[in-house]
Amino acid sequence: MPASTQYKYLDPAGLGRLKNLSLAARLVVEGYFAGMHKSPHKGFSIEFAEHREYTPGIDPKHIDWRVYGRRDKLYVKQYEEETSLRCYLLLDKSASMGYQSDGTKLTKLEYGSFLAASLAYLMAFQHDTVGLITYDTGVRDRIPPRQGPAHLRVLLEKLEETQPGGVTSLSETFHQLAESIKRRASSW
Repeated sequence: MPASTQYKYLDPAGLGRLKNLSLAARLVVEGYFAGMHKSPHKGFSIEFAEHREYTPGIDPKHIDWRVYGRRDKLYVKQYEEETSLRCYLLLDKSASMGYQSDGTKLTKLEYGSFLAASLAYLMAFQHDTVGLITYDTGVRDRIPPRQGPAHLRVLLEKLEETQPGGVTSLSETFHQLAESIKRRASSW
């Protein structure tokens, strides 16, 4: 991000406190890109998982010759693949999110925007894909998950222009989202 650009929900002091944090998926994650989360798929990567019998067509460079020496049978090493996480940040922008209690500086929407911006920052800089969905009576804004600093700027700009309004209709909105999000993903 350029140093000259100031974002309301992501200040340098806050970034300094986030720099040593990382997010890790609790469950196995499916994805196309290499990352730091365990994948359900086996492949030829870094962390050893198990042996399986050699079948013609598999690249012979993956044969474990030590096992062949002990068992006189060809086995292939399989490794855990690591993949990137796909995440949707969901932000309620209904009128009730404009509430600000006495003695506090932030509305509920501003606080949620700070949290969303912080999570997006962490995910973007560990090369995970992150998207943003804002909703009230239905989905209002939808930014699909992507990677990188340029995409982070798009998310931060959308958070800054988000205003509270409308009523919340969670069940209808979440049913709509469940129908439209086809690939497995995490949402916070």
